[in-house]
Amino acid sequence: MRHAKRQQMAQDAAKAQSKKKTRSWALISGLAAFFFAGVLAYAGYQALVHPDTPLPRAWNPMQPLAVSDPVTPLTGWKLNRAVASFDQCLAALNGFAAVQPQEPLEDTDQCFIRDRVALSGVGDTRLAPLETRCAIALRTAMWERHSLQPAAAEFLGTSVQSIQHIGSYNCRLLRTSAGPSTRMSTHATADAIDITGFGFADGSQVRLIDDWEGTGPKADFLRAARDGACKWFSLTLSPDYNRLHADHFHLQSRGWGLCR
Repeated sequence: MRHAKRQQMAQDAAKAQSKKKTRSWALISGLAAFFFAGVLAYAGYQALVHPDTPLPRAWNPMQPLAVSDPVTPLTGWKLNRAVASFDQCLAALNGFAAVQPQEPLEDTDQCFIRDRVALSGVGDTRLAPLETRCAIALRTAMWERHSLQPAAAEFLGTSVQSIQHIGSYNCRLLRTSAGPSTRMSTHATADAIDITGFGFADGSQVRLIDDWEGTGPKADFLRAARDGACKWFSLTLSPDYNRLHADHFHLQSRGWGLCR
């Protein structure tokens, strides 16, 4: 009986020692894995920030948005980061837009322009000078570069030379099909721009009021322009939305993703 008890105690001690060794190895393995992961993370970070990194800047999350970069899955994220900061927005537009920063405009507590810029061109395309937010200017530049120019080449065999608009900032209430709303329009803070048509290098013109309902290359271009705007603006309304937009695209820098 006493021998069996000693044998059981020895077995229990061996099991305890085995568990202790297992815990020790688990701890050592965990620390080794953590150290290895840290080394990999540091190496990856250095690969991203090193001046000679082989990763293209369009695919590098550490590199800010450049309008000329090819579109990648990171482009939308980079654009959202850029429009959230006036300085980053201006930096992204540098060399890609005729834009000048302005002092903020404060008309009333409901009508103002923060991150205010004077805009007269994006890419290779001119606009009648207007005052707007930097976010609208940057989104318009991305639209011109990655949507309008490719669509003009595909459907019309030419390039966009001018974007025609009816302004961005307008201190007014939101208009609806049922009449004026009690809410302020996004134009009251220059978070939108209204586009009425386009001029091209071959001298031709496309206007929404004349060409949206037609068929052929001009209508195809306008629909491609609308669909492209949906990629770069947070809300896009076209003549398909309602009669109030029969003659223009309403493009917003903030919204809930409506594209119609």
